[in-house]
Amino acid sequence: MKSFYVADKSWNCNKVYVKNTSRTLEIMSNKTKQTARIVVIGSGPSGIAAATRLIDQGFKNVSILEAENRIGGRICTVPFGDSVVDKGAQWCHGESGNVVYSRVKDLNLLHRTGDALKTMTLVRSNKQVLNNETAFILGSAFESSLPTTPNELNGSLGDHLTDNFWKALSASPPVDKTIAKELFETGKRLRCSFTASDHLFEVSRRAHLEFAQSDGEFLLNWKDKGYKSFLKVLMNAKLNDADDLGVLNGRVRLSKRLTEINYASDEQLKLRCEDGEVITADHVICTVSLGVLKAVHQQLFVPALPEAKVRAIKGLKIGTVNKFYLEFAEQPLPADWIGANFLWLEEDLDELRGTERFWLEGVFGFHRVLHQPRLLQGWIIGEHARYMETLTEEEVIEGLLWFFRKFLPFNVPHPQRFLRTQWTSNPNFRGSYSSRTNYTDELRTGPWDLATPLLDATGRPKVQFAGEATSKTHFSTVHGATETGWREADRLNEYYSSRNKL
Repeated sequence: MKSFYVADKSWNCNKVYVKNTSRTLEIMSNKTKQTARIVVIGSGPSGIAAATRLIDQGFKNVSILEAENRIGGRICTVPFGDSVVDKGAQWCHGESGNVVYSRVKDLNLLHRTGDALKTMTLVRSNKQVLNNETAFILGSAFESSLPTTPNELNGSLGDHLTDNFWKALSASPPVDKTIAKELFETGKRLRCSFTASDHLFEVSRRAHLEFAQSDGEFLLNWKDKGYKSFLKVLMNAKLNDADDLGVLNGRVRLSKRLTEINYASDEQLKLRCEDGEVITADHVICTVSLGVLKAVHQQLFVPALPEAKVRAIKGLKIGTVNKFYLEFAEQPLPADWIGANFLWLEEDLDELRGTERFWLEGVFGFHRVLHQPRLLQGWIIGEHARYMETLTEEEVIEGLLWFFRKFLPFNVPHPQRFLRTQWTSNPNFRGSYSSRTNYTDELRTGPWDLATPLLDATGRPKVQFAGEATSKTHFSTVHGATETGWREADRLNEYYSSRNKL
């Protein structure tokens, strides 16, 4: 309850910047859905969701400013291999309560992955492949160690897993404790990819329990269309026309990075772009990533953001999860291998940490790419992922080939083509997605404070915030980002609808 109280206080604090309430009332009383100027910052799923919802609700003057030279944000579908791959969001996670699934379920865009990626081979750094029985015992013990009940709120997710993994394993058939420890470390790396965290000892156990899982298929895939097809559906655009933006045609300005959002005036907001252009607006919906807010909020917002908002920006975490895509003449994995998760022997890991290839510790798995039989996809997390971004492509490929030789009992040839992601290096993202940490909880802040709009004394939402990091229960997901865009559109719609009733 204290967190919600802080958010309510910040609403009041946001009203101090208005100097002439009567003047503002006079100006805004003449504004309608047809004349109000609304600028959305960012064309990711939250920005597109907000803009398209506003248009559906009858707002006429809606535009989007996008810093990149493309739309999509952290949805980024690109040609690769025999079709396309997603550099960003890749799967629709769940069905029940998932707005992405609800929007496209009848359009034959999503395909069930089923068990296709669930049975990963576990292989140690001495090339030993674990038998299925051992892999099942260890995997089951890890999954059963995750917190499930509300009385397990305090502390970190890492502490909870550490306390409970060995207890769960003691009740299982006996396995080699050395291998169990190796699996535990790999399992933690995999779990870090869910939260974009460097390690699980910074992840809030409370947040893990408050995240609302969507029941149903967890890894629904987009086959040869990519996640961009969801954006096409939101925009009511032609799926096979790359340039068609549907209802947003003519409303999106690309390569328009902002340097200032000035909301000090009673009347209009002024947005200064990097190219010197100044754009005026009555309302701004800011959907930039948490990473961008962390880096530039002090320079971007005039006047400075309220204390509660700054605390949320500081307290929430944005981490790094990157991908590798390797294309071969033919699939290098054996026919009965879906993919592999890698277990480091302690002595091998100690040796690795003293070499220039230390960053490979962050690689936890490679697997086949559905509907693209010649590809392998790999994952890397945390500080090692951020370091990988600084290397040349050749250095990364050489490191991965060394990694394959270290672990795999068969040869993996040099790839014909290679693709990696670099989300933290990109100044328009500065990270992959958000999570709540123990530090977030200590500050008594969270997505609710980040989501709180900046109001003037008349109750007008001047600056609103959307994006996955502002979602209380679906942070780090596309469906969470989409929900927040709709939330802010509905907030404006309610504001104008209530005024018309007066």
